[in-house]
Amino acid sequence: MAAFVKFETPQAVADKAMEALEVARTSGGKIKIGVNEVTKAIERGKAKFVLMAEDVDPPEIMLHIPILCSEKKIPFAYSKTKDELGKAAGLKVSTSSACILELGKADKIVEDVQKELAKLAKGEVSAAPKAEATKKAPEEEKAEKKEAPAEGAEEEAPEEAEAEEAEKKE
Repeated sequence: MAAFVKFETPQAVADKAMEALEVARTSGGKIKIGVNEVTKAIERGKAKFVLMAEDVDPPEIMLHIPILCSEKKIPFAYSKTKDELGKAAGLKVSTSSACILELGKADKIVEDVQKELAKLAKGEVSAAPKAEATKKAPEEEKAEKKEAPAEGAEEEAPEEAEAEEAEKKE
């Protein structure tokens, strides 16, 4: 799983998100295509919905997009491939990302996708992260549990370090 992929988007939700992009594009809405344009739209608070392809290479070019979307509270989803996303955006070539600026007649579809994504976030829809989707042998799981430190031991250390750094800066 690429580092920028925060969750697995179920295929039905991804298809609906692509449909929203197509409908927005063809019904008087407005979209932006490509990492640079999408980033600008997010930063300016104009993006209503963001789509990213999972197969972007190098994945580093996409790392900032989910973070920006979370900060600006802009919903986002993933498509499996750049080709799918490019086609939904009306291109003959692939694209790594696209966003909807003006919904056009896609408002109901985007609303439905947002509801599904909210369910995903709450864990109501079963869409395990890709890393967890590959099951490990029981022996491997037991070995990892033995090697893992006590719960909370690692979590406190980074927070303490951050607090110390913040105090030093002040």
